[in-house]
Order: sequence, then structure tokens, then C-alpha cells
Amino acid sequence: MTRAGLIVLACAALVGGAGFYFLPAAGVGGTKPPAAKADAHGDKDKHEHGGGNTVEFSDAKVAAAAIELVTAGPGTLRESLRLNGIIQPNQEALAQVTPRFPGVVRDVRKRLGDKVNKGDVLATIESNQSLTTYDLRAAISGTIIDRQVALGEYVSEQKPVFLIADLSTVWIDFSVYRRDFSRVRIGDTVVVDLDDGGAPIETRISYVSPLGASDTQSALARAATAGNDRMRPGLFVTGRLLLAAKPAETVVKLEALQTHQGRTVVFVRNGDAFEARDVELGNRDGEYAEVLFGLLPGDVYAAKNSFVIKAELAKGSATHAH
Repeated sequence: MTRAGLIVLACAALVGGAGFYFLPAAGVGGTKPPAAKADAHGDKDKHEHGGGNTVEFSDAKVAAAAIELVTAGPGTLRESLRLNGIIQPNQEALAQVTPRFPGVVRDVRKRLGDKVNKGDVLATIESNQSLTTYDLRAAISGTIIDRQVALGEYVSEQKPVFLIADLSTVWIDFSVYRRDFSRVRIGDTVVVDLDDGGAPIETRISYVSPLGASDTQSALARAATAGNDRMRPGLFVTGRLLLAAKPAETVVKLEALQTHQGRTVVFVRNGDAFEARDVELGNRDGEYAEVLFGLLPGDVYAAKNSFVIKAELAKGSATHAH
């Protein structure tokens, strides 16, 4: 083959090789790469879960989870002192019923727990002295809270047989330890939690004992309040004595505070979604916290059961990570 023929063949080979190299490259460029598909999936997940800070929550879902929606706004933070107490009958509204003469009980008309009116017959007693019968009557209107008599029993004027309490008012006796004696004063407001799921009751300290109890090394502080089915003598309660008040521009309920990715957040309602809003907190009391940054008056946030939103957000974040 001549020198000219060899040159022609070499050029043809180079042209064919170049066509082989660039053709696959053009084909790859016209097809969406696997990485692009992954990014598209990530964009979809980000839209559904808000990039880890927002979660969809319809009104129906909010109602089903019993999430409490509260509007942020100004409030008052109160320094308080926690006190343990017990409900007692009002000792100034008790009446003991004692036989006038000794004798045998021939009839018992009232039982423990019965409500009676003043003058009602409680029992009939046959007197050993006069050999006649007489009636034991209620001295006040109220509820029989103790009965120490049975049919045929011998009774005397030495021992009360009925105890009647007017439970329209009750006492709440709190124990105050010596380090707190100087902080408790007559007239102080105390918020009583009955631990029954109902609203707390607000009342005032009406008596502070000048004596201490040797067995508990504490003194008694007493509040009086109206009696009802929730205020039953013998039940323990917790009191929050309000000591000082400080106004705050924006407060939220403590139940609203959650931790998300190491940050303190409040879930703010935004349309059909909740946004995990970072907040900076100031002072707080037993119910509210002051928000210095991150929340504005008028923002609607989740308080009670806000942990349900946190769980839903964490579920979405785990799906996104997967």
C-alpha cells in the first residue's frame, strides 16, 4: 500500500474512534441521572414535612389529638410557694349531739352520711331515770359525719352519739415549714389544685397558727372555701401561694415548650400546619413562661398535648432521613 493510502486509513480510524467516544456521552447527557431522581424525592419529602420544622395537621387531626390551641399574649408571672394541704370540715360549723339523760336506744332514724335539717329527729332514747322516751334532735342543718349509736345500745350524757357538719364551707389546712414562716401572711392568695382534672380553686389564707407541730416541725396555715363534691374532707391537695407578680409582654403555657433537635421550640399554628418555632425564654412560674424572642402576641400555638405534634414531626424527619 502506498504512503498516501496509509494516511487515508489512519484518518478514517481516528474519525470512527471519535464517533464511538462522543455518542455514549451524548446519550448520558439526555437521561436524568440517579442523583437527580433522589433530589426530586427529597424535594417532595421536604414539601410534605417542611424540611424538619413544619408538619401538616388538619383541624380534624388537632381535635382528635385533643391539642389545645392558645393565643400568645401578655400575662403575669407569679413567684409562688408550693404547700401541701388537706381538706377539713369547718370546725366552727360542727355540732355534737349528746343524750340529755342516760338510757337505751329504741329507734335510730338517721344514718352516717344523711343530710339533716335543724330539729330533725335522729334517734329515740328510753330514759332509765324517768322511764319515758325522748328524741335526740339535730342541733344544726348539715351532714352526719359520725355516728356512735346502735339500736338497743346503752348511751349516756358522757359521750356524743352523732356529729353533724355543715359542709357548705370547708377548711384547707396547709403545712408551712420553718424556712417559709416569714413568707406566709393572712390575706395571701393561694391557688388550690385538687388533682381531679378540674380547674384550680383560688382562695385566701385566713389563719396562720402561732404554734408549731413537734412531729412535723411545721406550722399550720388555713384557707376557707365553699364546699362541694370536689372539696371533700380528708382529701389531700396542693396549694400554690402567690408571693409576687411580674408582668410580661408575651407568655406561653409551660405545656407548650418542647425540645426539637436540641432546641427549645413552640409549635405555632400556620394554616393547616404547625411550625417548630425556636424561642428564647425569660422568667417562668408554675404555669407560664415568658418568651423574649421567637413568638409574637397573637400567634396561635399548641399547648396541651403539644408532644403529639413533636412525635409526628420526628416521624417525618425519620422518613426523610431514610
